[in-house]
Amino acid sequence: MKKRIFSGAQPTGELHLGNYLGATKNWVELQNDYDSMFCIVDLHAITVPQDPLVLRRKTLDLARIYLAAGIDPDVSTVFVQSAVPAHAELAWALNCIAKMGELQRMTQFKDKSGGKSESASVGLFTYPVLMAADILLYQTDLVPVGQDQKQHLELTRDIAERFNRDYGETFVVPDPYILKAGAKILSLKDPSKKMSKSDPNENATIFLMDDPDTVMRKVRKAVTDSGTTVEFDENRPAINNLLTIYRMLTGKSEEDCVTEFEGRGYGEFKPALGETVVEFLRPFQERYKQFDDEELKNILKAGAEKARELARTTIDNTYKNLGLR
Repeated sequence: MKKRIFSGAQPTGELHLGNYLGATKNWVELQNDYDSMFCIVDLHAITVPQDPLVLRRKTLDLARIYLAAGIDPDVSTVFVQSAVPAHAELAWALNCIAKMGELQRMTQFKDKSGGKSESASVGLFTYPVLMAADILLYQTDLVPVGQDQKQHLELTRDIAERFNRDYGETFVVPDPYILKAGAKILSLKDPSKKMSKSDPNENATIFLMDDPDTVMRKVRKAVTDSGTTVEFDENRPAINNLLTIYRMLTGKSEEDCVTEFEGRGYGEFKPALGETVVEFLRPFQERYKQFDDEELKNILKAGAEKARELARTTIDNTYKNLGLR
């Protein structure tokens, strides 16, 4: 039997090039080698206030992006988290296993609460436990995650190991799958930060639905480091980031990228990078437009039915081992 992978994204904001290169591209490449489950995690989205109508629309939009990126619903299971009640059921059980100290150490809560933890929702504080439930519910072997989610996966592993130790073998303890290059695409305006859908600087992020003129403008205005050579250098994070984007979209090796722009400056590299991004996004955006709402709903319905069937076995075993039912 194939090993199982699970991953998901929130239907909030607009997905960007960093999301694709750091996560979705990875999913597409893995889906034929694993029993693949890709979720739209709308329960995570409501840890902060959402407009219900916008959330529903963005849920379908994200499903379109999954499919346009190359996720094949005939190969992978694509579904919406809230359509499988077992996610919330298991999250409650695991909330009773997780420790306050563990959750207090989660750096993303500190970042997302903006230093105002007293007014943040309890859901925002405990959502790493819901993430653990998402993963453990399907006896997941491998989790494709970005560097910013690695801490949450470590928590998931700790919870699974603790539960197995105290209540008997119940969960597969998952391993991370993290790309060595391109796992963290950085802001075009501040390479000390990752590319983000919520960045207030509109030129910092290339969104997957940006038009060609917008892409070219953002690349042209991207910050560069001191020096004029176009080469990979971790001490020059701006050019290193731009070259990483170019390498991942073209599929070229680092050596080939450096050779291509040897003796050429930013004035030639940036237009080439902009055109590369535009040529990637053009067919992507065309595929995005091909899926209507009814087709998407049918795909998501079929995925949820399969997910519910898999999840029920885990819930039954969890409850039995806890002494419930």
